[in-house]
Amino acid sequence: MSASQDLTNRQVRLARRPVGLPQADDWSFTTETVREPGEGAVLVKTLALSLEPAMRGWMNEGRSYIEPVGIGEVMRAGAIGRVMASLHPRFREGDLVSAMTGVQEYAVIEEAQMRKAGLFAIDPGAGSVTQWLNVLGMPGMTAYFGLLDVGQPREGDTVVVSGAAGAVGQTVGQLAKIKGCRAVGIAGGPAKCDWVVNELGFDACIDYKAGSVRDGLKAHCPKGVDVYFDNVGGEILDAALAKLARGGRIVICGAISQYNNTGPMQGPKNYMSLLVNRARMQGMVVFDYAERFPQAVAELAGYLREGRLKSREDVVHGIENFPHALLKLFRGENFGKLVLEVTSA
Repeated sequence: MSASQDLTNRQVRLARRPVGLPQADDWSFTTETVREPGEGAVLVKTLALSLEPAMRGWMNEGRSYIEPVGIGEVMRAGAIGRVMASLHPRFREGDLVSAMTGVQEYAVIEEAQMRKAGLFAIDPGAGSVTQWLNVLGMPGMTAYFGLLDVGQPREGDTVVVSGAAGAVGQTVGQLAKIKGCRAVGIAGGPAKCDWVVNELGFDACIDYKAGSVRDGLKAHCPKGVDVYFDNVGGEILDAALAKLARGGRIVICGAISQYNNTGPMQGPKNYMSLLVNRARMQGMVVFDYAERFPQAVAELAGYLREGRLKSREDVVHGIENFPHALLKLFRGENFGKLVLEVTSA
């Protein structure tokens, strides 16, 4: 019996380009029969999908670090899946794999597409399916290379990270502590701030919903901010700029506060602090480090095994809930890495 016999693939496609927050009409739900993989291809069953703030940018038309999702195309998304059938020598039926499958239940990945899709087998002994979408996946890679390569923290530095209870932020702060730095988080609400300090081991966490971030940085970073890892942009970036230490480094990872603006993006007002403090601000895109991912995975998996690194995921169930689940990111409702479980392992 063929692996795809009688299987129906449910998919979520981009129906139109959103203006502001994505709406229900921006998506279309389609079904199609799952086809057999040809020579050199694999058929992957999606287990769980990674929901990222970057998805909002992928929906926009225009020049960026990656081409936009086309109208009518399956929405781009990274996933952990299981190989259902393989005609490729590197993959066997039953393998767990990571790949850009898109928001769909099944994906046939041709040999020519494997590099672009980032298809590789994962070690289930290193972490759970959801951890492979979090600390061992793209968020962990972003935290690792953004902090260590771009931020270049030194022992004793004060590292501040916004979105500290999110996917990237939770790993940035914990890595900073492992490397001998002070870690100060910025998050929304007392529950997130308590978790960041009491569970993840940050030295402090500023609740941006409860008061002034600038006052919080003044209180918790008396000698200034040596490394600021920015996931949100906007006013919080300006507050960090105002508190930079001499020679400070700012890592521009994301700007979730700006992604759904219908007007111009808010740029930094306090950028002269870079001049005064002989500091620098540098953007990073995780795909630039793809060849070094195994190095980062090995190190982070070791910290997981030793109990020095924790990984929290916020799991939503069902592909039909993708539009609602994605909005949790932009409303600050997710607690940990946001994952959409498509089917059980």
